[in-house]
Amino acid sequence: MKVLYVTAFIVLADQVTKFLVKGLVVPALGIALPGMPLGSSVPVLGDLLRITFIENPGMAFGIEVGGKFFLTLFSVVASAGILGYLYLMRRENLAFRLSLAFILGGAVGNLIDRVFYGVLYGEGDLFYGKVVDFIDVDFFNIDLWGFHLNRFWVFNIADASVTIGVLIMLIFHRSFLREEEGVSAPSETSPAP
Repeated sequence: MKVLYVTAFIVLADQVTKFLVKGLVVPALGIALPGMPLGSSVPVLGDLLRITFIENPGMAFGIEVGGKFFLTLFSVVASAGILGYLYLMRRENLAFRLSLAFILGGAVGNLIDRVFYGVLYGEGDLFYGKVVDFIDVDFFNIDLWGFHLNRFWVFNIADASVTIGVLIMLIFHRSFLREEEGVSAPSETSPAP
């Protein structure tokens, strides 16, 4: 279960960067990070890469399904399911476990926003927070059947982590299947006792 260190690192990096963007004030601990104004943008690599502070009340790309509480509850259940599955697969291929660790890190990172940020920032109740997004990347122009996109959707480290986890899974899925077939093949051809 050492891959959970990857998950913990992703969650920590995600939350630290979100606090730097949104700001955080905890007088008892002497913490006072001013953050950025909502909607503001700071160039990092010219217009190619910017830090743009937005908040997402829904799922990825702002999609809203079933209301905020349902989405947060679904995220809790999905994260617990991934953690349980990761435990069951603890002896499987490292790339497979790593992909699950990335996905879990991203899910938990955004889950923290949804569960606690409403209360932490005085903007809503528990389970009614908004996800902080800030990575703003220029994208080649797409104009297809009325759909136009000239910049990629603004995202965060948690979103990138889920994407990386899914990509690892897609890239290595054949090796996962080969290992599974290699393990199950001898038992199918073994003579019955």
